[in-house]
Amino acid sequence: MESRLLSSSTLVGTSVENATGDNLGQIEDLMINWKEGKVAYAVLSFGGFLGIGDKYFAVPLESFKTSPDPDRNVLVLNESKERLKNSPGFDKDHWPSTADNVFTEKVYKHYNVL
Repeated sequence: MESRLLSSSTLVGTSVENATGDNLGQIEDLMINWKEGKVAYAVLSFGGFLGIGDKYFAVPLESFKTSPDPDRNVLVLNESKERLKNSPGFDKDHWPSTADNVFTEKVYKHYNVL
């Protein structure tokens, strides 16, 4: 994943780990701000078992790094599992309103991305 341009289908399904190698889930989707022409945030699934009971978390793309090992198709998010559990998230059957700028601002504030 060294290219600066990636298709959304390349990112969706990508595994995410923290800096210590703990599995934090995978990228489920990308939320795109159509008017600004940029990705607002990635949707990360975390928790549960075999897709049951997992929760979705909104994470700005700027918060991810590529793996230091170029042979691994994984993104790194410098968050502990505990901090991630307390991040802005939502149930996979109840997504935030796409018009809810307050939610997006909360996400960016949580990850210190302005």
